[in-house]
Amino acid sequence: MTRRWVWILVSLNLVLLVALVFVYPHLMVSPGGVIAGHGAIATDCFACHAPLRGASAARCIACHALPDIGIRSTKGKPIVHKTLKVSFHQDLLQQNCMACHSDHAGPKLLQKSRKPFSHALLRSAVREQCQSCHRAPADKLHSKITGNCSQCHAQNAWKPASFDHEKSFVLDRDHNVECATCHVNNDYSRYTCYGCHEHTVANILREHRDEGIRNLDNCVACHRSADGEGGGGDD
Repeated sequence: MTRRWVWILVSLNLVLLVALVFVYPHLMVSPGGVIAGHGAIATDCFACHAPLRGASAARCIACHALPDIGIRSTKGKPIVHKTLKVSFHQDLLQQNCMACHSDHAGPKLLQKSRKPFSHALLRSAVREQCQSCHRAPADKLHSKITGNCSQCHAQNAWKPASFDHEKSFVLDRDHNVECATCHVNNDYSRYTCYGCHEHTVANILREHRDEGIRNLDNCVACHRSADGEGGGGDD
């Protein structure tokens, strides 16, 4: 009889715990507080979560209309953008809010395991229009560049860039000009020196013929700065 009552008490406690999970999930199983914007539904877990199934994108979109995300608030008020970044949610391949968002602060251990935003979630056409979301650094190099970011940067991270301009040519003195002066049509994978001063094929050939130089398209092989030959070192 004693053992029977023990099992009855254990069973009743389990039933009570399960009931409490459904009645007060924000107290029983919540991983942490929600963001300030969701403070009004902090105790209403089922506003975002389906029972036994977890968070649902359909429930997010019920409040956050997809065409308005990043543009207007849930109350229809326009959002004033203080940065260049604007809404890109309309260009996602699929409506998977949880791929990027978690409204719970949660333990620090879980925060470190969260995956950052992936450009693979965007439609391919949007992935190549980097400057619609990102502002270029305000240095002397990026201030003159327009488009074709992927020639130097990968989409998995802004840093490190794959190219250091000064290892190929120092942008000093008269060479600190617009990128399009040397990189025609903003194609940074190619360059030309035949756009300034005496830089014509005939003049350069005349000056280099005695030195046995015939390759006149790769000027930076010898000229690495405005100082003339040999300015770039051994690489």
